[in-house]
Amino acid sequence: MKLTRSIDLASFFKVTTRERFDWINPTCLLVLAMFGVFFIYSAQFAIDQHDWTKQLVWLGLGAVVYVTTSLLDYRLWLKYAHFVYLPAILFLLLVLIPGIGTTHGMGARRWLDIPGLGAFQPSELAKVAVLFATASILTGSKLGTVRDSLQVLVKLALAVGIPMLLIIAEPDLGSALAIAPMVFAMLYVSNLSMRFFAGALGVFALLVGIVAIDIWCYSNFMEKNHLDHLKDSAAYDSHSWLPLRGYQRNRVLAFAMPDKIDPMGIGWNSRQSLISVGSGGLTGKGWTEGTQAKLGYLPRAVAHNDFIFSVIAEEKGFLGSITVIGLFGVVLWNGLRIAGMARDRLGALLALGVTVLFTVHVFVNIAMTIGLVPVKGIPLPFISYGGTFVLSCCLLQGLVQSVYRFRRDF
Repeated sequence: MKLTRSIDLASFFKVTTRERFDWINPTCLLVLAMFGVFFIYSAQFAIDQHDWTKQLVWLGLGAVVYVTTSLLDYRLWLKYAHFVYLPAILFLLLVLIPGIGTTHGMGARRWLDIPGLGAFQPSELAKVAVLFATASILTGSKLGTVRDSLQVLVKLALAVGIPMLLIIAEPDLGSALAIAPMVFAMLYVSNLSMRFFAGALGVFALLVGIVAIDIWCYSNFMEKNHLDHLKDSAAYDSHSWLPLRGYQRNRVLAFAMPDKIDPMGIGWNSRQSLISVGSGGLTGKGWTEGTQAKLGYLPRAVAHNDFIFSVIAEEKGFLGSITVIGLFGVVLWNGLRIAGMARDRLGALLALGVTVLFTVHVFVNIAMTIGLVPVKGIPLPFISYGGTFVLSCCLLQGLVQSVYRFRRDF
């Protein structure tokens, strides 16, 4: 379906009324955001660090972004998608330049330091850019058989592949892997031939096999040369064609073959997270009373961001955990409902893409805290600490609100 209606600039800021505003998502998101502030405070309670105040500032800015985006007619993004995409590519290139991109943690160069604002993570803007680019390409295209759609698929492969490769080069596999399901979901509802998905599944299985072989070779190489997985992991990098780092291979090994990795090293976060979740019981130990984060067993560098769910599970137990999961469930269900109510293909694709992206974040983050998937640096929306991530989440959810508000003309 092509968009044939002209965009009326005066309609971008129509007055919000009870009939035109969806209260389900913002209510749930506000509760989740408050969960985040309280438990960021709790995770850092023992070290008297105040990232929770910074989170409040980011949430305030995010609220402005959310309201502004929801008041704008989402069709505006179809016309100006390139104004988001091109800067995103530029920032991804800049972050790879030594001296410009900032290195944190395991040697990954993922941030740009902006004076007065702090660290900016370009991969978050890239997720938004890929969403806009994919929706824009698919909205104006007819998709049927793979042969008929080849030109569209090539264009889409370039639009999605370039930012994904740049993100992988940082490296930030978590963000890159979060983008792929979003794009495939948008392709799936665009009437693309099932043969494409069968082929994509085959390629995915092949890639998984190649990665598995690479990690097996890595493990054998380390054992054969009597090298320490934690200290000497970079020694294998020159022997592999894959853009993986030693710590990434260690994470997979710690999940699949924990006996291969020192549990006091790379497997520490995962084990302490399991202890945190398991020790919470039904109602938890109480706010700020969690011992794992307080005593530093759950590392303080990750307790308030990637492993914030572990803190919630320990201090509020099963009831607190299921409350958080339930709130996310309502947000995701409502996102699909709004996608089904959209006035056109563009609105449906945007709402669906946002919902699938959030689903990946929620599932992977919670699953890694309970040992279902390897540890990845994927934060929990609206709860984990992070400025750029908060703003991107607010913008994306604002888009969903816009799709609801402009689902029909008034």
